[in-house]
Amino acid sequence: MADFVVHLHEGLGSTSLYYFLILSVWGYVRFFRKQGIDSAYWGMLVIAELLILAECLLGAYLWLGGYRPMRSIHILYGLILPLMIPAAYLYTRGRSSRGEILIYSTATIITVGLIVRAIYTAQYALPG
Repeated sequence: MADFVVHLHEGLGSTSLYYFLILSVWGYVRFFRKQGIDSAYWGMLVIAELLILAECLLGAYLWLGGYRPMRSIHILYGLILPLMIPAAYLYTRGRSSRGEILIYSTATIITVGLIVRAIYTAQYALPG
């Protein structure tokens, strides 16, 4: 069972990376087209947050099960990543104009970088 969860955690990490990359590029395209945030982009932000929360919950499950990352900084990434979109939302106060999409796009591209670092530090030491 644990091997399945490890593979699921790895796969969800890769999925998160590509999803956030697409979300960021789409946001920058909308910004340069002088568009704000529409309902489709809000929806993608919600899905991105749910995706990263699921990834973090799987990581917590693995950690509680005795699987520890070889580098403890991996845990820090797991704590920071789910805060990126809510932090952008608080900063923009939920507004959806052209300026705010630049903030979300930047937050999501930073998240891409953090996910890459999390994947890089994700080597696990097996329990026992």
